[in-house]
Amino acid sequence: MNKITESLLRAVSDFGGSFQGAFNIRENGQCAGRQSSPNIQIESKKDGPGLVIHVLPGTKGEKVYIPACVTHGDIDDLVYNDFYIGAAADIEIIAGCGVHTDDGHDARHNGIHRFFLERGARVVYREKHLGTGKGAGLKRIDPVTDIHLAEDAYLEMDTVQIGGVDSTLRKTTGTLAARSRLVVRERLMTTGSEWARTDFDVALEGEDSGVDLISRSVARGRSRQEFNSCIRGRNRCTGHSECDAILAESGSVIASPSLEASHVDAELIHEAAIGKIAGEQILKLRTLGLTQEEAEEKIIQGFLR
Repeated sequence: MNKITESLLRAVSDFGGSFQGAFNIRENGQCAGRQSSPNIQIESKKDGPGLVIHVLPGTKGEKVYIPACVTHGDIDDLVYNDFYIGAAADIEIIAGCGVHTDDGHDARHNGIHRFFLERGARVVYREKHLGTGKGAGLKRIDPVTDIHLAEDAYLEMDTVQIGGVDSTLRKTTGTLAARSRLVVRERLMTTGSEWARTDFDVALEGEDSGVDLISRSVARGRSRQEFNSCIRGRNRCTGHSECDAILAESGSVIASPSLEASHVDAELIHEAAIGKIAGEQILKLRTLGLTQEEAEEKIIQGFLR
């Protein structure tokens, strides 16, 4: 493992020199380390690049680490990871991707994850994205997530883009059975001329299923962001989509939330707000001795927390 990989791992997956439990480290398209546990089996896919991860029914309190790193340009890393979570399991998955290039060539990671949660399974999925390095090479991260929740299953996704990613297209689709629930919390910052697009498309198929999509973003410099969400209520269900964005300097944001209800008891709602930092917030912090720039940073940090 090289020093760049180690630095990226510390930033995106809380790496402290080693991982405990089940893990797979991906470095420049190859496996740089792997370990299964008695309850969690990690294997290579037989039909392409990526992993198949099986979690035994009833597994409790374990973590799975699956970070991926690209450490130089001229790499376009594509990986397919499938997660099969047994009934009544309750685990945490720590993913994360770091992309680095200093050599003028583009570097990209494209992770395609499929989740299959059996009845009553619960998963908390945490993912951080980071781009580092100087030069003209673009740093790109394009995650795709496909979610299938059986009855009474629960998946919580906490996704963060820390910074330095020139281009990102983030696609999430989901199908929910009866009484299952999906919660997505996205936090995103773009600067300079960076571009980011988020697409959500979730179908609430089962009775009393529910989804909560929350996006917080800040667009600085000349960066551009797009947020698109569609919640499809096809049974008695609840769905909520919320997009809050802050503009700074010459940043721009387009938010397009949509709802489709085809059942009389589908309760769906969406909210979207885009604007600059409130002047009274800055004024209050400046009375405490902060400069204009320091006040703005404090507000942004709190907004994205």
